Amino acid sequence: MKNEVVKWINDRVKTAGAEGLVLGLSGGIDSAVVAALCNLAYPGKTLGLIMPCGSQPEDENYAGMAAATLKIETVKVVLDEVFTVFKKLLPDSSDIRHYGNIKSRLRMISLYYYAGINNYLVAGTGNKTEISLGYFTKYGDGGCDILPLGDLYKYEVKLLAEELGIPREIIERKPTAGLWKDQTDEDEIGIPYDEIDSILGSLQGNNKLKETDAARTDRIKQMMRVTEHKRIPIPIFKKTEDL
Repeated sequence: MKNEVVKWINDRVKTAGAEGLVLGLSGGIDSAVVAALCNLAYPGKTLGLIMPCGSQPEDENYAGMAAATLKIETVKVVLDEVFTVFKKLLPDSSDIRHYGNIKSRLRMISLYYYAGINNYLVAGTGNKTEISLGYFTKYGDGGCDILPLGDLYKYEVKLLAEELGIPREIIERKPTAGLWKDQTDEDEIGIPYDEIDSILGSLQGNNKLKETDAARTDRIKQMMRVTEHKRIPIPIFKKTEDL
């Protein structure tokens, strides 16, 4: 699969008339795998942005580990001050997720700035599991030009990480968006990724995966329903006649 994805990335960049790729390097398995694939497609023209924004120090440490292992160039963009100032301009929210979305969108702005000045494409790091659930920020980490892992379940990303030689510490690290202290994907969703993959596989016709209990299946179905707007093109009103 590795070679197939690398060729696909190469084709997408050439078609766009771009010269390389930029991605957010978070210290997690998904971003490490995307960085490895992009670097195979465009060695020396893959840039990883490390973008702390009220983040935990270990996030940056793991991101640095991935970059050193893969030998890719990185730029650190500290967004703490921008986030603090922007937050003061807005009314307070009791839902921490609203602030997490701001952080994600500030990172997207940074990625597209670096993409613009280098004529690069922005490589997203979302996988099929997250996309199916709508577990991403619209116009945040969901804002990208290509999604190399978009058709790979989380368990498939792990298998690919093994093939690419991603450090064991990163592969085994609990998935987190790093948007607030002690946040983990599985705690927020309420279901472990292996069970999510099994449910999605069953719902999406993958016979290799088996369905789990009904209550969790219903929860996944509900998440898929309410986040459908994240996966479809922006609806456009179609006029029936000229004005």
